[in-house]
Amino acid sequence: MEILTVALAIFIPTVIFIELLMYARRIIVQPDRATVKKRVKNLSAARYHAAAPGILRSEKFSDVPALHRMISLIPVVSDLEKFRKQANAQYPLSVFILSSALAAITVFAAISQITLNNGLAALAGLAAGAVPWIYLYGRKTARMKKFQRQLPEALDLIARSLKAGHAFTSGLKLTADQFDDPLGTEFDETVSEINFGVSISEALKNLANRVECPDLRFFVVSVILQRETGGNLSEIMENSARLIRERFKFYNHIKTLSAEGKFSAGVLIAIPVIVFLVLYVINYEYMSILVKEPAGNIMLAISGVMIIIGIFIMRKIINIKA
Repeated sequence: MEILTVALAIFIPTVIFIELLMYARRIIVQPDRATVKKRVKNLSAARYHAAAPGILRSEKFSDVPALHRMISLIPVVSDLEKFRKQANAQYPLSVFILSSALAAITVFAAISQITLNNGLAALAGLAAGAVPWIYLYGRKTARMKKFQRQLPEALDLIARSLKAGHAFTSGLKLTADQFDDPLGTEFDETVSEINFGVSISEALKNLANRVECPDLRFFVVSVILQRETGGNLSEIMENSARLIRERFKFYNHIKTLSAEGKFSAGVLIAIPVIVFLVLYVINYEYMSILVKEPAGNIMLAISGVMIIIGIFIMRKIINIKA
């Protein structure tokens, strides 16, 4: 049984490492391959969608067919793929899944051999496996915030183009050309969908589903209602842009008022961890009981749960939604 466990512990990280190495080689040898494939897939998928609306675009999670089929069996794979797209990551979903698995297995094996504590090794493995997803979450958050900052200027540009006599789709195209990622990229995809036969309402709904931005949803709802009931669309765009800017001012005022609370929360969260690490280095024999003894492990687990609960409580107190 031990031989089988050791063999699996060696075999699985090796397979994952080889897959990542092959993918890195393909990127180095053919750096434009992913961009070309993405453009061809978008064009072909949009063309088929226009010809037969019932056909859905199939996602490709890996260049390896067997790995693609395995990932397709994951229940939340569609949510993970949407998460990756919102972060605008250039690597396919398989790279992040394999990187997470490789990091978790490697760290678990290393910590378990060093400390002989499977519980601590499992926690360290989970933390290491979460690193790729934390990276994606950081990219996604930064990208969505940038989109929200770009939106008022984009709405003003659309309003000016409408006043100049351009059609709504022309205003979207002009905005897509003038702005960089993420707003320019997302609006350009919306314009492409409209050009390939998707209705404006459906294309805007797809845009709202791709981008997590409440202000964008207000814009989409306003345009759809205006197309059904009539009204001055340029005035709607200008009013929406003004309201978004006023909300930004209010939100920045709230951030200023809550800055002290956030700093205090960070200090309170860091103190237990820093004290534990310092005492572990200064007096190893005293602190090693928490790591080696079962009762110490229980105390560490309870302390960790209490710290997490405290983090959530402080987050609720200092986070005020504008």
